[in-house]
Amino acid sequence: MANQKVIDTKQQLVNEVAERMSNSKSVVIAEYQGLTVEKTQDLRNKLRESGCEMFVIKNNISRRAAEVQGYNDLTKDLTGPNTVVFSYEDQVSAAKVLYEFAKKNKKLKIKSGIVDGNYYEIDKIKEISQLPNREGLLTMLAGQMLAPLRELAVGLNLLTEEENSEEENESN
Repeated sequence: MANQKVIDTKQQLVNEVAERMSNSKSVVIAEYQGLTVEKTQDLRNKLRESGCEMFVIKNNISRRAAEVQGYNDLTKDLTGPNTVVFSYEDQVSAAKVLYEFAKKNKKLKIKSGIVDGNYYEIDKIKEISQLPNREGLLTMLAGQMLAPLRELAVGLNLLTEEENSEEENESN
């Protein structure tokens, strides 16, 4: 009976992690061995500010949850002391915070991740971390959409000023 309770508890954990994976826009796996408690807490706070959560989950539980979600490629990176970071707000936040933190803390090593359901190795996760977040992309898009209108307004203003200047010259 005790074994069945342990099995049920582990299955519940697998289901919870799988649900977090399915609700996340991205999942990043990183090795944290050697980070102090203070630095780990600092990383957790920075991730939380960006709408992410960081968990230390047993590799076996993470592996089984990844398999449930169909993320079989992710399972090969689940060796050693890992942390799993879930990003709920956008696809780049987890990678961005982890890379910024890893620049100052060499003991943190990003392994791989899942972004929008696709598996990416470390190089692609690094590229994703360089992208602007959703708000930044929308701002860039709005700027590009407004640029032609701004140029049209400037052109019309110049024409109006030119016409006013010509009228003043004719009246003099």
